[in-house]
Amino acid sequence: MSAGPIHAFLAGSGRDGAGRRLADVLAFDDARIEGVHDFIQWCFPLPEASRAVPGAPVLTPAEAAAIRADPAAQEGLRAAQARMRRFYAGTDAWLRAFDHNHLRITRILTALRDLLSPQEAEAFHAFVTERNVAAGSPVNPDSLRYWTAALRA
Repeated sequence: MSAGPIHAFLAGSGRDGAGRRLADVLAFDDARIEGVHDFIQWCFPLPEASRAVPGAPVLTPAEAAAIRADPAAQEGLRAAQARMRRFYAGTDAWLRAFDHNHLRITRILTALRDLLSPQEAEAFHAFVTERNVAAGSPVNPDSLRYWTAALRA
């Protein structure tokens, strides 16, 4: 039983606001990951409204608890994390001073911390910061501070 639409989406039994299943989003190629802006809120939900995508879902406490308690939803969240890790490993366009992906990374870190574990968030943080350093540290200091702050509750 699902506690809500985000839970159902992450567990693989529901659809996002555009009618896609998690499997559809995970199958996006890198160009689609870059160009589509309404999936990240479903894959990495937060308890506050998105300023970038009006009408995106907002995570309730009950739905967060259901996601944390459901192995299928946890696996869905891990699969979304793995897809975004492949995206950030295989593309370089986000490695510049300012990019919308910096906001996405903050969202991913926060959702991982709150819905999986602080350790999962720390591992993703280490990955993106290492990519940034390897590229000559082009990401602006404010984004880096937001990423670090996202690790703390």
